[in-house]
Amino acid sequence: MTREQLSGHLSVAAAYTIFGLNIVFCKDIAAAGIVSPIALFTLRALGASLLFWLLSLFIPREKVSGKDMGLIVLASLTGLFIPQLTFLQAMTVSAPVDTAVMGTLSPIFTMLFAFLFLKEPITWKKALGVAVSFGGVLLLIFNSVRSPGAVEHTTPAGFVLLLLNSLSFALYLGAFRTLISRYSVVTFMKWMFLVSLLVSIPLSVGDLARTDFLSIPADILWEIGYLILFATFFAYFLIPFGQKRIRPTLVSMYSYLQPIIASVVSVWIGQDIVTWQKLLAGILVLAGVTLVNRSRAAAGG
Repeated sequence: MTREQLSGHLSVAAAYTIFGLNIVFCKDIAAAGIVSPIALFTLRALGASLLFWLLSLFIPREKVSGKDMGLIVLASLTGLFIPQLTFLQAMTVSAPVDTAVMGTLSPIFTMLFAFLFLKEPITWKKALGVAVSFGGVLLLIFNSVRSPGAVEHTTPAGFVLLLLNSLSFALYLGAFRTLISRYSVVTFMKWMFLVSLLVSIPLSVGDLARTDFLSIPADILWEIGYLILFATFFAYFLIPFGQKRIRPTLVSMYSYLQPIIASVVSVWIGQDIVTWQKLLAGILVLAGVTLVNRSRAAAGG
């Protein structure tokens, strides 16, 4: 493995670790019922846009072609707007187990989209690796304790939202690697978030006007701050950084870290316990990622 590939693995692993903690915070914010999903998305897009545009002042300016700008709009919709909005909305109508199970489909979809758009072969090692990690995550999910007070049943709308979430982000990972490679991470993401912000404002302006920000508890404010700074700005800096260095299927495989992180946090705060099933699940996930990394298609990055 080259140093560049290693940096790609580490950046994506860090991003999905952040996302793993983000799941817990999103559930808290959704349960509070103070900020609507679309309003929360707009706040995230606004915060990230400001930070990326501010950061762009300190790097060489890059000109984006008209054709690429059109592709960036599509990438923004599939990689930011639709995945984030459907996830936030799904938190209000989905049981934790169903949310986690549906999330395991993303690497499978990404592998298929990478084959269609990037002609990335589906080797036996890659397919076996995805299957092994998939089995490990399912083992972890079905041996985890349900969160007290969480939604117990997922509505049909919840399943549709979760499916759209997985399909949309998988399409982004599988279809836009070439576009991402043409620009710096900061240039690419400043336009991505600006587009998402402009799309979301007409949909969220009413909810934002009705939100009583002064009544939001301090702990929820801190969690919203985490979403904006870490789960949006830092994580979405790390994802395209990794996308340039490792294959889309590998990037998506790291999404299997999210339930592991959530399980570790649950054990740490005393809401769950370590079992042999959880240890085996972690081993299977890591084994699957290793297999995909060693597949012939991953050899070139």
